[in-house]
Amino acid sequence: MKTIIFKSVLVLLVSLTAVNYGIAQEKLTSEKWQADLDYLQETVHQEYPFLFKKITQEAWDKEVTNLRAAIPSLTEHEIKVGFTRMVSAFGYGHTQIPFSTLAKDAVLPVNLYHFKDGIYVEGVHKDHSKVLGAKVIAVNGFPVEEALAKIRPVVPVENDQYFKGYGLRFLTVPGVLHAQGITANLQQQVSLSFEKDGKNFDHSFSAIPLADMSRRYLYTIPNENWVSVREAVETPLYLKHLNEKYFYFELLEGTKTLYVRQSSVFDHPDETLKDFYARLFEFIDTEGVEKLIYDVRLNGGGNNYNNIHFIKGIMASPKLNKEGNFFFVIGRNTFSACQNLTNDVETYTEAILVGEGTSENKNFYGDTRTVQLPNSGIRAYLSFAWWQDKPQWENAEGTAPNFYAEPTFEEYRTNQDPILNLIETIDPATTVVDPMAYFQQLFIEGKLEQLKTESARIIRDPKYQHIDFEYEFNQTGQMLLDQQQYQPAAFVFGTFVESFPNNPNFWRGLGTALQGMGQTQQAEEAFAKAKSLE
Repeated sequence: MKTIIFKSVLVLLVSLTAVNYGIAQEKLTSEKWQADLDYLQETVHQEYPFLFKKITQEAWDKEVTNLRAAIPSLTEHEIKVGFTRMVSAFGYGHTQIPFSTLAKDAVLPVNLYHFKDGIYVEGVHKDHSKVLGAKVIAVNGFPVEEALAKIRPVVPVENDQYFKGYGLRFLTVPGVLHAQGITANLQQQVSLSFEKDGKNFDHSFSAIPLADMSRRYLYTIPNENWVSVREAVETPLYLKHLNEKYFYFELLEGTKTLYVRQSSVFDHPDETLKDFYARLFEFIDTEGVEKLIYDVRLNGGGNNYNNIHFIKGIMASPKLNKEGNFFFVIGRNTFSACQNLTNDVETYTEAILVGEGTSENKNFYGDTRTVQLPNSGIRAYLSFAWWQDKPQWENAEGTAPNFYAEPTFEEYRTNQDPILNLIETIDPATTVVDPMAYFQQLFIEGKLEQLKTESARIIRDPKYQHIDFEYEFNQTGQMLLDQQQYQPAAFVFGTFVESFPNNPNFWRGLGTALQGMGQTQQAEEAFAKAKSLE
């Protein structure tokens, strides 16, 4: 009798679970899927119209209409991908249908990472260890760059860095690959093309549940089933204690340089951030620390109210808060509340920023509410809070570092950290921290020959490769044209057509400046050059 009662209770629990979570367990009709889409569209228009910043209402509604019309001819996974595209179209990383919605039941057992020199297999299930460390060339026959372009609309891309960090995951989801036209049908086995040790080869992966992946902070966590390409003989500072601690610090041996890694803006169960900061600054004072390297390259956010304790601490440390004594390391994982922290550091401190750009806009929509679709049960997370740390004219797609450094595959494999290596070479007394401000100063001082020489040198320096010099120079030249300062504009555009001879905007700007100076023939030649380049 007890067994029968137990079985009855079990059946009841399973039934209740199906009611609560399995709205999507039974196959939905096209009409119910369309009703869910209508619900999403109506909710967005009524409660989240402010999200229409990077895409217009008209453009978004058109995409919704196209998806609605296509639903009767789509399978369930294609519809889910379509819904994800609709939410991702807003271009805010917090505003999303979670990756797990598409990947929960099937993901390829491989972890890809985009290094400076390409996309490689950073980690893999041991059954596929032959591809460990291989460079990805193609996905199901599509060149990898083309495959990435196809999946990009599915990813809630805030900027290119967000896609570089988080987009690769979607390249391993069979449902996404089919829905976006990379595979002709839904395949649980997908072939990728690789290059390794000078040889090209194809390898096929069979999908596994997402729960079987072993990954954190975009890196593989080795265990009995998963292997990482990184040599295990040592661990670089930014990966130390990664699974045990959200934050830690270490005095570099034989120096007065303190390295700090903070990989979350949440409190750790063993220590609050406020207490950590108190302990950190007490150590700094006690040990006479002279140089601080603060590393948030893996920090995806948390509670931004915790940031204030760090900002107060660094501003109360004038010895460290000076250019050359405080380095702040950012990267493609720097997101959400850590973008807020980065904004504050940039605004209130003298830190030199090193690494890669962040994956969040400087000002952004964060803090989401869950919108559960009534028939499918799909959960969409829609942002409602506008975080504006910067004046609107200072907003940007992300925070760019003063100095760029990104690991190559070989540097990562052998535990080298090019960012820390670069920091060792930066001395503000001999190194230009802000090239555009430096160029402006040379121009104001009339040191035109030095400006030509220095701009040519700095443009070629890989430390500054993240700076869009063409855009910056064009903005400066156009400003001078708007002010009818034709002679300075002619110098600016004339100087930079030497470094960027294929930029039609520079030639057109040069032509406009020469025309304003009455040099008609030279202006016509510049205009003709611009036209030929277009």
